[in-house]
Amino acid sequence: MTYETVARFAQQFGLVYFGLIFLAGSVWALLPRHRDTYRAAARLPLEEEDL
Repeated sequence: MTYETVARFAQQFGLVYFGLIFLAGSVWALLPRHRDTYRAAARLPLEEEDL
């Protein structure tokens, strides 16, 4: 095994790995059961509160 072979494998595996993590996170965020949580978080900056 040469360095180039190991480096190419690591790059391709890393691309697939982080791509899957991105897709899993996107699916998790877009699940309907999380909709109310994210809508409430989106409204937080607009709520008036005395500090």
